[in-house]
Amino acid sequence: MSINLQTPIDYLKGVGPNRADLLRKELGIHTYQDLINLFPNRYIDRTKYYKINQLQRTSADFQIIGKITAFKEVTQKRGKRLVANFQDDTGTMELVWFRGHKWIRDAIKLNKPYVAFGKVNWFNGKYNMVHPELELLETHEKNVRSAMQPVYPSTEKLINKGITNKALCHIMQQLFMAAGGKFSETLPDNLRSELKLINKQQALLNIHFPKSQELLASAQFRLKFEELFYIQLQLIIKNLSRKSKIKGFPFERVGAYFNSFFKDELPFELTNAQKRVLKEIRADLGSHAQMNRLLQGDVGSGKTIVAFMSMLIALDNGFQACLMAPTEILSVQHFNGLEEWCKHLNINIKILTGSTKTSIRKEIHESLENGELQILIGTHALLEDKVKFKNLGLAIIDEQHRFGVAQRSKLWHKNTSPPHILVMTATPIPRTLAMSVYGDLDISVINELPPGRKAIKTVHRYDKNRLNVFRFIKDEISKGRQVYVVYPLIQESEKMDYKDLMDGYESLSRDFPMPDYQISIVHGKMKPEDKDYEMQRFIKGETQIMVATTVIEVGVNVPNASVMIIESAERFGLSQLHQLRGRVGRGVEQSYCILMTGYKLSNDSKTRLETMVKTNDGFKIAEADLKLRGPGDIMGTQQSGVLNLKIADLMKDSHILQYARYHAKNILKTDPQLTLEKNSVIMHTYKQLSKYKNIWNYIS
Repeated sequence: MSINLQTPIDYLKGVGPNRADLLRKELGIHTYQDLINLFPNRYIDRTKYYKINQLQRTSADFQIIGKITAFKEVTQKRGKRLVANFQDDTGTMELVWFRGHKWIRDAIKLNKPYVAFGKVNWFNGKYNMVHPELELLETHEKNVRSAMQPVYPSTEKLINKGITNKALCHIMQQLFMAAGGKFSETLPDNLRSELKLINKQQALLNIHFPKSQELLASAQFRLKFEELFYIQLQLIIKNLSRKSKIKGFPFERVGAYFNSFFKDELPFELTNAQKRVLKEIRADLGSHAQMNRLLQGDVGSGKTIVAFMSMLIALDNGFQACLMAPTEILSVQHFNGLEEWCKHLNINIKILTGSTKTSIRKEIHESLENGELQILIGTHALLEDKVKFKNLGLAIIDEQHRFGVAQRSKLWHKNTSPPHILVMTATPIPRTLAMSVYGDLDISVINELPPGRKAIKTVHRYDKNRLNVFRFIKDEISKGRQVYVVYPLIQESEKMDYKDLMDGYESLSRDFPMPDYQISIVHGKMKPEDKDYEMQRFIKGETQIMVATTVIEVGVNVPNASVMIIESAERFGLSQLHQLRGRVGRGVEQSYCILMTGYKLSNDSKTRLETMVKTNDGFKIAEADLKLRGPGDIMGTQQSGVLNLKIADLMKDSHILQYARYHAKNILKTDPQLTLEKNSVIMHTYKQLSKYKNIWNYIS
């Protein structure tokens, strides 16, 4: 009979109410299960013995066998210290105590072999060890203990209250004794033998009290695989069950709208990647199951035209479509881009944002409900309760990481049946992250740029090169091109001495005076109509320089703009820098991105800037970003719950993740309901996890 791991931690011997309270608050440990999943951060290897001449100046822990040959007391400012001469056959070092002199002298036998363990310091031309753990060699050899000592995550409060690492080890030992070696197996025998995985019992014992480096490695692999396997299983089951339960509207025909656009209106030949993605979307839309697809494509790869052609399929089948974007600027941009095509195809399209006038809103609400309005573009305004569709067949969400889960689910409920969903992002998601966070979505990737696009040249320049940069801008403007200058802050911040927008605007006005040059300014604190007026001036080419904060990060499309200058570039994250760079390079001319910084740069900032200069590939940038920031930061808090991993690490363990996904898929392919006897362990564990753990968020 195995132990009940849901037992509150208070009941474990050696814990009690006060300690239990601290463990709950400081480490989130409520139950035996939580404790067993508190995995060590690192291990102190007590399997290796060093000679004194092998010691390094690293302040690391060392274990040495030697003899104490003499003691002396040294007077210091406060009291005395006791120093022992400790030697082996290669040299001599000192052992030092600041207290307990008498009992230490009485307890220690001179010229007998001892094992000394502790941090080694270099002092006065000699190695020393302060307050070492000392044990007679013969006692040391008799003791049965883990040779590799675990070091657990901890907090200052725990240590101050006496719950040291030693105490945590003791509590963990109590748990193993209470369990009596009975931990239920969570992976079936056939899978374990195929992958040569050790059993759960051995894995838990060797993760907490490893007998050797080899057993520790086996334990880590087994537990990482298990954690990632069940996350993948959960996501794949969710995807399969949605496909079987949620019937999508079958879009059976590709009709006049799609065909006439394809034949007569398509402004350029689609790339092979666009054709492939359209094919995937068409297969989903015609499959009788609800589509739930993530479309990834780097900046400028042509996602919008794929989205529009998908909408045309909805229209051909008598349904409405909508496209929701996170900012007003981006919504207006989408609307302006699609309006022209819709006119030619005689399609009724409208835009709805926070600043849409009440009278126009009323018209939109009415024509949506009676079905006259076929395509609606907009911001969060689409989620308002008043917005009701007659028959919404396809909802497209752009830059979907900007919307919370609750906001997205609101779109679902705009209909009696949920519409097909296509979420788009120009922030490439590393494959490992996509498999974990969006593992329940089908994923399409547009991984080639339209023909004729030149790669953007990116350089890093320091503030002292500013005059050269200005000269370069003047050259570009004289060729008829336009320039973006982006700043991280809107107002002077006391703490940071970064050039803010207004400062920058003034100095640019001095170097680029009217009437020869016209400058637009756009930032988040402006009224929408003022912002729009300035944007339009730039789009029409009436101004040559656009000074802005990051409001232009997504979606502004001015093919004539060929230079992007990012001020205080070290203040921006990698994906933001990549997004900003994507505002240029949209025409046929060579485009440039200039990253301006001061000289004081952290190592992370240097890595970000070097990455930007080295590559234009969004996926490589996303991988570098994941390494620098970790998954939680990239996903934002609303979606990082899914990555509340206990032992696996998405970057380091991507090979195990792919392995886990492959095996989860395979098992579900032959046994989608997990009803076969050989999979009963999986079914049981899966049910337990769903019951007790809320770590896998509903993402889409």
